[in-house]
Amino acid sequence: MTRRPPKVHDDDSRLFREAIGDVRLMRPAEILPAKPRPAPHPHMRDADEAAVPADSLLFDYDPADLEVGEELSYLRDGYPPKVLKQLKRGQFSIQADVDLHQMNAAAAQLTIAEFLAECRHDGIRCVRIIHGKGLRSKAGGPVLKGLTDRLLRRRDDVVAFASARPMQGGTGAVVVLLKGP
Repeated sequence: MTRRPPKVHDDDSRLFREAIGDVRLMRPAEILPAKPRPAPHPHMRDADEAAVPADSLLFDYDPADLEVGEELSYLRDGYPPKVLKQLKRGQFSIQADVDLHQMNAAAAQLTIAEFLAECRHDGIRCVRIIHGKGLRSKAGGPVLKGLTDRLLRRRDDVVAFASARPMQGGTGAVVVLLKGP
């Protein structure tokens, strides 16, 4: 059932016209054509590419050293190898992460312990720890990366971990699978 608007009485119409006064008709505004947008250009990528030669001279390392054994990988005894394969392929959804950049070893150790405890408490099973690649580390190698590897191997609540996929931080991060409740 459709409702019709109530009929407007002549007195109401007259009062409305008196209150409004003279009215003039307005023509619709002319819509100007939009200016064409310029083609996108990746300025940041160009700047990053231009900075590579200078950056490579700043650090005292051999890039070949970074290629050997830089991926982290671990599976606790008693779990099927399939779990580690799935973790490496990114088949687990990362539910939380923590970034250790700019931390010293002591702060990073405490941060990892607190982060994992909080995740276990909240029922989070898959996390990412961003430790960096250690490109500015001294001859001893990447400090935070090695620390993260050692700490995770010692924890009973860690089922497996592996270096992240390239779009998730690559060898500068590790994806960790925690035990369920």
